[in-house]
This record gives sequence, structure tokens and C-alpha cells, in this order.
Amino acid sequence: MAPMGRKILPAGPGRTLTGLYYARESRGMSRTELVRLTGISKQQLSRLENGAVRLRLDHLKPFANALGYSPEQILLWGRYPGTPPGGHIESSDVLRDEPRPAAFGPGPGRVSELDTRAGMGGGGVPAHEMRKDGRHTDPIKPEGWLFPANYVREELHASPAHLLVLDTIGDSMVPTVASGERVIVNTAHRTPTPDGLYAIRDAFGCIVVKRLQLVRSVQPTRVKIISDNPNHATDEVPLNELEIVGKVICCLKLV
Repeated sequence: MAPMGRKILPAGPGRTLTGLYYARESRGMSRTELVRLTGISKQQLSRLENGAVRLRLDHLKPFANALGYSPEQILLWGRYPGTPPGGHIESSDVLRDEPRPAAFGPGPGRVSELDTRAGMGGGGVPAHEMRKDGRHTDPIKPEGWLFPANYVREELHASPAHLLVLDTIGDSMVPTVASGERVIVNTAHRTPTPDGLYAIRDAFGCIVVKRLQLVRSVQPTRVKIISDNPNHATDEVPLNELEIVGKVICCLKLV
């Protein structure tokens, strides 16, 4: 069933809506947003969704990160229209040249949480290798967070695939973020502009939450690393030495 207020348009004579269409709809994402996230033209996206082009895995790779499904999942979904990720498909129905995924991935709006506490003045050391981030690896908790798709799209202005929830520890960002509170990080935003809260790597490769402020009066550009708690010192580093995980866009507080 299509989300309320959205209509499934016919694919045209002799054509069937493909898995790419259903994957996008399951995320509550508009074509315009998917075009923006992938750089694929709106005309090409329309052709791929409406079956004007026979889908191949290489067609679907650009959409995988934005939608949070693997190319194989999207292709399989298109072969069996109406079968949602997580739905049952008989193994005999799957062609031998296309491996059946063991799981169909997260649901709409699902966001992963790192299985380590983000330090605010000293974080924990990752114990597992689950999420690759450049030369670093971070463990992911088995269960993620589920947010309404329209909240992620309209309030957080991000794709669930680009979001991470971090559990914080330490008092360096008090009163903005208290120890034990969680923050949501947009990992697609890795440039420290505008000034604000960001998750960064410290000297030990751990993730810490700090306030970043560009120093525009010097060249090469430098960045102030600020703790909101005045009892903690402010640091300053060249921009090219700063490793940003993402921008903090929301804090989940208990009251």
C-alpha cells in the first residue's frame, strides 16, 4: 500500500514498476530527493523505475547508500513486485545467478547506533569491526533506532543510511549535551560549516563530540575545537588534520 497522500502511477503499456520504485517509496523519499542524493538525472531515474530500462546491478549501485538497501535486494524486490524487504521468498524462486540476501536490511527510518560511547573528553576504544569509516572501524549495536520516515526527511533532512546515533560520556559539553545523552549525527556532513556541534576523532581514533568554529582569518584554515564546559580547554588545529565523523543534528534527552 502506498503512503497516504502519494499515488502509485501506472508504469505504462507493457511495463512494470521496478524494485527501485518500491525501495524509494518504502523510504518515503521523493524522486527529487533521490536525484539530489545520487546525482542521477530525474529522467534516468524515471526510466529505471518505470521499467523502460532492464535493471542490472550496476544500475542500482548508485542508489544503495541513499536507500539503505543493497543492489541485490532492490533487484530481487523488482523481480517479485510487492514483496517488501523482510518478506518471505521461496529459495526456488531465486535465479541461481543472483544470490539471495540473508536479510533485507533495516526498515524505513531505521538508524544504526554505535556500540561504544562517544566520549566528550575521552571515548571508549571500539572492540569490534562492524562499520568502516576510512581507516577506522566502529562496532554497531544489533538493534537500531526507528524514526518516522517523514521526520528523518523533513526535520533531520538526511537519509537514514547517513545517520548514526552516539551514546555520549563525559562532561566537556555540559550543559549542551550531558553525559549519557545520545546524539544523532549526519555522517554525510563532514565539512565544519556552519560552526556547530560535530562528532570528530580524537588523537586515539575515538569519537568525541565538540563544538567546531572555523578560524577564517588565517591561512591555511584552522579550526577551534571548543568544549561548552568552561572547565575544559579549547584546542585549535589545521583543518586538514581534523577528522570529522559528521555533524550533530539532534540530541535525544531524558527529562
